[in-house]
Amino acid sequence: MIELTAAQVAAATGGRLHADPDVTVTGAVIVDSRDAGPGALFVALPGERVDGHDFAATAVAAGAALVLASRELDGLPTVVVDDPQAALGELARYVLATVRSGSDGGVVPQVVAVTGSVGKTTTKDLLGQLLTPAAGGEDAIIVPKGSFNNEIGLPLTVLRVTAATRYLVLEMGADRVGNIAYLTRIAPPDVGVVLAVGVAHVGHFGSVEAIAQTKGEMVEGVVEGGSVVLNADDLRVVAMANRAAPGTTVQTFGTIPSADVRAEDVTVDPMGRASFTLRVTRAGETDEQRADVALQLVGAHHVSNALAAATVALRLGVTVPDVAKRLSEATALSPHRMAVTERPDGVTVIDDAYNANPDSMKAALRTLAVVSGRTRRSVAVLGEMLELGDGARAAHDEIGRLVVRLNIKQLIVVGEGAYHIHEGAMQEGSWGSESIFVPDIAAARSMLDESLEPGDVVLVKSSLGAGLTELGDHLSIARTTEDNNK
Repeated sequence: MIELTAAQVAAATGGRLHADPDVTVTGAVIVDSRDAGPGALFVALPGERVDGHDFAATAVAAGAALVLASRELDGLPTVVVDDPQAALGELARYVLATVRSGSDGGVVPQVVAVTGSVGKTTTKDLLGQLLTPAAGGEDAIIVPKGSFNNEIGLPLTVLRVTAATRYLVLEMGADRVGNIAYLTRIAPPDVGVVLAVGVAHVGHFGSVEAIAQTKGEMVEGVVEGGSVVLNADDLRVVAMANRAAPGTTVQTFGTIPSADVRAEDVTVDPMGRASFTLRVTRAGETDEQRADVALQLVGAHHVSNALAAATVALRLGVTVPDVAKRLSEATALSPHRMAVTERPDGVTVIDDAYNANPDSMKAALRTLAVVSGRTRRSVAVLGEMLELGDGARAAHDEIGRLVVRLNIKQLIVVGEGAYHIHEGAMQEGSWGSESIFVPDIAAARSMLDESLEPGDVVLVKSSLGAGLTELGDHLSIARTTEDNNK
């Protein structure tokens, strides 16, 4: 982060200063006292189980120069605000605006923001791999690891910006109307991307229409004269072009012929990796450019993510040949997202347990069917899809029925919240032991350790709150056949 005095932090956040105004923050902005180091700014966030104010002294003892808190803290240099989380957002907005003004003589960073019901993190990771060479190296681009996409994670990412930052790539998530609008006020995008409108978090939103309304806040949040990148294959997304302000450039990606950046002749290899011809029609030009892409990512659904990333990179000046080359070399970076492990005992593990909604669950199951093919046993270990509201039972039932239709050989359903996947499978087909319900992760782990055999392909998939990431980690640990047989 750029250096800030305590007085500047107080001014940016509307806080009351209880510290030497010349105390300077020279390190990172943090919310976990264990991350404290020399010159850090510790933001004391209240939580359901712990209160950050209780750890402020620990952060200062570890070198933090200043604390952002909701109350005075005896003996600690503090800026007192009404709401530390809101103040964190205000501070991030101030810092980014300062750097973008160019007043410090540094590079003016381009902000790229991605939202959508599915694919945000993968697209963000692909953008990092496409834009890092264009930025001039890793020190000139900021791409968060994992999913720092909410009211806390996004400001923390923004606050990493420096005078040397050329590209700031952000992921913007939402579970309520207004979330994206709030995040774009903190970091107005030069390029805003909308991937898809699905039913993730519909329990909070109340309807798919409300989800579309919220995702479209991205279009309205771009800077004046900025660019919007929309998925032409999703009717709700492409309709968001009507919400773009005059002067905003709208570009589309997809598989339909009218898309500006599109994939044609898509094929999927036995490992579930997609290849396609990238075709690009630039605005105002009649000539098309083409290049072949062979993704290393597992899952045909990644074609759409790759196209979105390609459209952004092209907009920022990367050539078509370079986009195709870098996409073909790109790898999965974030854990528990279609992460494939080939174990020494011959078992293939597909760990996609970080998140789940009906759309991503269907895509993962289709990938499992492709990778296992006709000769390998397919095993789906599925947990609950959270935040689906009144439609949760029907959505889980539908997934169970799809497992049968895809001819998945073994289904293990984990936890009461996912029970209706098992129920749907049993009602769809004449299944017996092909579908098994277990109450918890420990039971699933024991069963899989005993039953997996060389050649099996096992998918682990659930919402993060269902906890199957633990099972994914366990299964992905390389083991020998001898170890498995103990």
